Amino acid sequence: MTTQPVYWHLPGFYLHFYLFQVLLHLMKEYPERFEDGYRIGSVYGTFPGAIWNGGRAVFGITAKGDMEKILKTYEKLDVPVRFTWTNPLIEEQHLPDTYCNLIMQLADNGRNQVLVNAPALEAYIRERYPRFPLISSTTKRITDLEGLKKELDKGYYLVVLDYDKNHDEEMLTALEPEAGRVEILVDEICFPRCPKRTEHYRDEGRAQLSFDRGGVFPCPNRLGSAVKPSFAECKKRPAFLSKEELPSYIARGFVNFKLVGRGLPQELVRESLLYYLVKEDQRDFISEKIDRELSKLPAARR
Repeated sequence: MTTQPVYWHLPGFYLHFYLFQVLLHLMKEYPERFEDGYRIGSVYGTFPGAIWNGGRAVFGITAKGDMEKILKTYEKLDVPVRFTWTNPLIEEQHLPDTYCNLIMQLADNGRNQVLVNAPALEAYIRERYPRFPLISSTTKRITDLEGLKKELDKGYYLVVLDYDKNHDEEMLTALEPEAGRVEILVDEICFPRCPKRTEHYRDEGRAQLSFDRGGVFPCPNRLGSAVKPSFAECKKRPAFLSKEELPSYIARGFVNFKLVGRGLPQELVRESLLYYLVKEDQRDFISEKIDRELSKLPAARR
């Protein structure tokens, strides 16, 4: 599509670890079957059980040795790991957390990244782990142009655009001088302009801190229990950016795009990868290759 590098940021580096391994190897083996100039800019998410994690709670725990293996795998594949340290409820008392600090120490290679939201945690990371590029999270819900310009002035490596603004021409035009530092979430499955979105982020933060979900969040736009989240549902949302629309964004300098999928079914993530990254007439070939390679990895079978 373009000779200009375009960076894609993929969801769930832990949950979709095997899928991403296969994808990255296929991109190296069959570059002509993927869109020209497309690169994986990062894989984002968390190791289970980290209280700094935000956006959606992820329970569990990962052994140190397993963390080291996963981090080393991505390092060998030349892809930064981006931690979603966006829990809005993090305060001073949570900063010494042994598990989260261990993760940061293991990942401190000068390339891995951090998404931030809470001021106390951001200041702590800037002082304690200065080699991590910081990214301003969409969970901050900055929807006005002046607020976004102020955010860009703070020196973040990237600022993630609120997805409700994906088609806001006035804002996009005003952001063009800084377009290379703006990241766009192209396939959010949540409903647009949700009045409870910030409250929902806080609820997920409480669940992460307490290691207990405590009940279903009363979202007025929640899909029925019989409706499985799917890429087809993502494509129905007003914020969705189609593959046909992307060239106009890239031409304006927007070259960082983020895919949804942390905690969502692997099939949804797989479909989004095929749709955005693979040339249309090559999707069947790459799809078959992904299935074949995943079948060789018992732990990757779903």
